Amino acid sequence: MKTSTVSQKVSKNSTHKMVKVAVAKGDGIGPEIMEATLKILNAAGARIEPEFIELGEQVYLSGNSAGISKESWEVINRNKIILKAPITTPQGKGYKSLNVTLRKSLGLFANVRPVSALYPHVETNFPQMDVVVIRENEEDLYAGIEHQQTQDVVQCLKLITRPGCERIVRYAFEYARVYGRKKVTCMVKDNIMKLTDGLFHQVFNEISAEYPEIESDAQIIDIGAARLAANPENYDVVVTSNLYGDIISDIVAEIAGSVGMAGSANIGTNVAMFEAIHGSAPDISGKGIANPSGLINASVSMLAHIGQTEIADKIKNAWLTTIEEGYHTADIYNEDASKQKVSTSEFALEVIARLDQQPNELPVSNIANGKGVITIPPYKRKEEKKQLLGLDAFIDWKGSDPEIIGKALSKINSFKLKLKMITNRGVKVFPGGMKETYCTDHWRCRFVAIDAQINGSTPVYEPVEYEQVVALLSRLHNEGFDVIKTENLYEFNGKRAFSLGQGE
Repeated sequence: MKTSTVSQKVSKNSTHKMVKVAVAKGDGIGPEIMEATLKILNAAGARIEPEFIELGEQVYLSGNSAGISKESWEVINRNKIILKAPITTPQGKGYKSLNVTLRKSLGLFANVRPVSALYPHVETNFPQMDVVVIRENEEDLYAGIEHQQTQDVVQCLKLITRPGCERIVRYAFEYARVYGRKKVTCMVKDNIMKLTDGLFHQVFNEISAEYPEIESDAQIIDIGAARLAANPENYDVVVTSNLYGDIISDIVAEIAGSVGMAGSANIGTNVAMFEAIHGSAPDISGKGIANPSGLINASVSMLAHIGQTEIADKIKNAWLTTIEEGYHTADIYNEDASKQKVSTSEFALEVIARLDQQPNELPVSNIANGKGVITIPPYKRKEEKKQLLGLDAFIDWKGSDPEIIGKALSKINSFKLKLKMITNRGVKVFPGGMKETYCTDHWRCRFVAIDAQINGSTPVYEPVEYEQVVALLSRLHNEGFDVIKTENLYEFNGKRAFSLGQGE
């Protein structure tokens, strides 16, 4: 992997350089808020050259199942910077999310969502909150690998990788260092998912040790999300995996006052994409009432990324001043606090009118004072010894009594492999299961070497050969068992690399 750098300070080389940007107007309210945002960028003197691309609903409906044309891909690959308005994915026709496609295809591993309160000008119960959620953007359950395995059971694979963890965790600490943030909090659920979330937590501990000047802590995601919603002022930078990050980033945006106000940066090694976090809102499309603030804030992040930080501050401070002086779109308008309800285009004009001003009450934006660059080093894989210890054979069986399938499988002890246990939905049901445990038609049957022993309460596994696994699967098939999936059981450097069954 190439080194990824994000420039935080204007240099002489970038001051006059024009940067070509792939611009997608999007669907629904997208064209309206994009027009407003581009007017502001132009008036502020942003040194960008838009090159418009087509993607989204109309591309889907034209017969392109990806939602993006070959020509648009070419523009993106040429420019490396994308400013994108919200798009619509047609429902009910099996279309994949184009947002996920873009993030994964372009290697946009870090999703960065800064959210701060605009109190008292935008209503919130948390006037001091100023949180940045940094979310892993490519893997986890969002890998989208799902299967129906039996009549009753479907599965979704949760994929967490060490390279993915290292990139996102280091990015969080580098971001904190560059922006002068004091604390990074990791949120995981490794009390349950000890291998996947456990890896994320382990990497966090390893990398946090390299940044002793930055406070770090880890929280279980459920209580962490509750505390974040109740006391967001206690958090600074939060780093987490894809699904958790998707949820908590919307939580912090909503409790700050409005999801419609937040922008998002998607950062990769070669390409970066900037967008609002809200959807295309087709119900208000064409009415001229949409709030362009999310896309404006996304464009501010874009300018910071390409080194035009002084222009970024100029726009952000004008936007803050507009909010402070009470010129509000309908979504945040308050008769008692706002001065005037303005349309999308009117809001843009109010921001333009204040491009040389700074807010009096709200914190002044000072991105140009950021120090250094964010650097993500190449991933270096360590050599580890891998040993096969057995397999889990998942069997589709319509019976309900674990004793029946358990006794039948126990007779198959050839090829030096034997049945160790059976679980149903993760709970051990054979041998010695509870009769109250509800069983569906999806049985995980664990086979290990016949000389595997139990040392106290800890299973001790012995190595097996892959040919034994193949022979066992053939035998199971010949005996009439419907094997729908297998998972080999491994250890790495002598450490068990698979979970025990509940009750094993």
